[in-house]
Amino acid sequence: MFIIPAIDLKNGKCVRLTQGVKDAETVFSDDPVEVARSWEDQGAEYLHIVDLDGAFDGIPRNLAVVERILQQIKIPVEFGGGLRTTQSVETLLNMGVDRVIVGTKAIDSPSWVNELCAAFPGRIAVGIDAKNGKVAVKGWTSVCEWEAVAFAREMEKASPCAMIFTDISKDGMLQGPNITSLKEFLAAVTTPVIASGGISSMKDIEALSQLSIAGMIIGKALYTGHIKFSEAKQLCNSLCIKK
Repeated sequence: MFIIPAIDLKNGKCVRLTQGVKDAETVFSDDPVEVARSWEDQGAEYLHIVDLDGAFDGIPRNLAVVERILQQIKIPVEFGGGLRTTQSVETLLNMGVDRVIVGTKAIDSPSWVNELCAAFPGRIAVGIDAKNGKVAVKGWTSVCEWEAVAFAREMEKASPCAMIFTDISKDGMLQGPNITSLKEFLAAVTTPVIASGGISSMKDIEALSQLSIAGMIIGKALYTGHIKFSEAKQLCNSLCIKK
């Protein structure tokens, strides 16, 4: 199970939002490339990158930054944010991203996800972001009628390599993840699930390590120092060995 540091890009900078609100941002670095190198140096084995501008605009906006990151680090990267065409997916995969995360377009066109998973086996993940149990889309600016669990079951038919489940109410709040929602989500699918949102303490990591997840994405807590990456990785590894 991986501890996956998150890099959220907005206007070329590394930022964190609170509950995904566009204007509720904190800039943590003007140099996302250096941030990526730092996580790799600290022992990260995987990196999660989101293009927030892309998520809001519907087309990736920070590709130049992503390309520089890929040139500077050796660990694999997953990328999401604004991927709503096959061409944009191909662009990122050809650039060297290990896997891409699709979300909004998956709601509009589940058949498109089927096509992607068939064309790029093992390289398509589905991001399912929940707000009060419903799936949020378009950079979390709107909520659709799909229940997150029901949509996860629908997406599993396409055989994505992973699902990334985020509880928006917890994201960036440093108040802990929504364990209840995560358990319900895990019970609904057999696809590997990566947890995201609200992970803010070693206690949270310990709790999540007891669940059958493939990894956990941590953002704000790593940048504020609430969690130290080396300690989180060590704890996670020790708990997984005990399991």
